[in-house]
Amino acid sequence: MNQKQKIEQIKSILKQWNPLGNAEHSIPDLNDYETEVDDIIFNLEMDYDFPEKSVTKKQLSNIVKEVLNQAFDLYLTSSECDAPSEEILEVLNQK
Repeated sequence: MNQKQKIEQIKSILKQWNPLGNAEHSIPDLNDYETEVDDIIFNLEMDYDFPEKSVTKKQLSNIVKEVLNQAFDLYLTSSECDAPSEEILEVLNQK
């Protein structure tokens, strides 16, 4: 699976999870979470040297939480991000 396909799948995970709830419709430049997916991947590469080194679900949950909280002024906890992070990690680890 190439990088573009992975990005599309991660966007789909975030869209299905929809941490914004009804506020999703009030964000004009949401772009199906593409910017946030790029930020998540960037943080993985910078903080954990991913994909050369593996990353845990806990590490990914923290990144997802920070990216989404900063992007949308949310107050998500790491545990709220665990389930989607597990799905995202499965996508990222696919060859």
